[in-house]
Amino acid sequence: MSINYIQHFSECIDGIKAEGRYRYFAQLERIVGDFPNAIYTNPSGERKQVKIWCGNDYLGMGQNPVVIKAAHEAIDRCGTGAGGTRNISGTMTYHVDLEESVADLHHKDAGLVFSSGYVANEGTLSTLGKLLPDCVIFSDELNHASMVHGIRMSKCEKYIFRHNDVEHLEYLLKSVDISRPKIIAFESVYSMEGDIGPISIIADLAEKYNAITYLDEVHAVGIYGSRGGGITDELGIMDRIDIIEGTFGKGYGSMGGFITGNRYIIDAIRSFASGFIFTTSLPPATLAASLASVEYLKSSSKERKKLHSNVRFFKKIIRKAGLKFYDGDTHIVPLIVGEPICCREITNILLNEYNIYVQPINYPTVPRGTERLRLTASSVHTTEDIQAMADTLEHLWIHNHVFNNIKTSQDDVLLSV
Repeated sequence: MSINYIQHFSECIDGIKAEGRYRYFAQLERIVGDFPNAIYTNPSGERKQVKIWCGNDYLGMGQNPVVIKAAHEAIDRCGTGAGGTRNISGTMTYHVDLEESVADLHHKDAGLVFSSGYVANEGTLSTLGKLLPDCVIFSDELNHASMVHGIRMSKCEKYIFRHNDVEHLEYLLKSVDISRPKIIAFESVYSMEGDIGPISIIADLAEKYNAITYLDEVHAVGIYGSRGGGITDELGIMDRIDIIEGTFGKGYGSMGGFITGNRYIIDAIRSFASGFIFTTSLPPATLAASLASVEYLKSSSKERKKLHSNVRFFKKIIRKAGLKFYDGDTHIVPLIVGEPICCREITNILLNEYNIYVQPINYPTVPRGTERLRLTASSVHTTEDIQAMADTLEHLWIHNHVFNNIKTSQDDVLLSV
């Protein structure tokens, strides 16, 4: 009997809708110079102004006049497109300058720019695993999907260690011959938990067990450290990590990903990674914006200071209000819901009744039963914005039936971590 293809795919969609984890895209237009405000267009075509509380442009650099000016100048000078892959007419001065800039950012020999952070992770990890003979990869269980994909594509033997559990990692490292090539892949800031990886201890283990380290700093670059080099910059240990991966799409307010490291490692990735070789390169305006942002944040710390001040204030008042969240040491505030339909309903209430846009975070981005609101107070949220958000959440928590139904699941989730 032949399959009804359309019916099959329709049933797949019906299934995730029934589970409460169907993804609805909100149509938003950011307002130049007025972030975090944006214009939201609902499915009926009605428009209204909302405030974004879940964005990754943590420092508002996508609205920074220096960055915008650089993008305009690049368009006026070079046009819109790159015109090809990096190998076939697509390498511009902007690429070279940006790669030199990120290498300098991390005090590494070389850098390599990718079309996205996802492609950087997938392409680099898959290529490293293929090039190293009989390689074993050790991966934190909460690593981003792009890292998981890259490790899977490497076809290497792999071990998954419990999140931030260095004792478990060492137990697994001990089980593998010391002479075999090894990669330890982990993150600095885990964006859905709001916590930080034990970077120094993992670096110690890498030295002890003959491994190289691969660190994803996408939610940290631009935001931590004296020049925005990430958590390793903040801790003064960039030299202890072999390969650092980052993005221009979050703290830098632009688009694209990158890696930095030893020149021979970087050249190997450049020469063998399919995701790099066969992708049309980023356009000049995007590259110029990224370069301007990286260079600006090497010398300007006011945006970082304002961000961290805002986050401390936000955590303080929601903690006082009794809201349950993962209270980590980063700028990310995961407010636990613990149930997908409630999670969606809460965000609908915030958007429709309070003009606050937050995207629900459900499975498979996070494990089932840990659904959450991932809240981000940026450097350009005002004190009034933050107080209003906290007051709104507290009001819903006390008076709204949706929140009342999730208090037990919240406590269960928080007790399990």
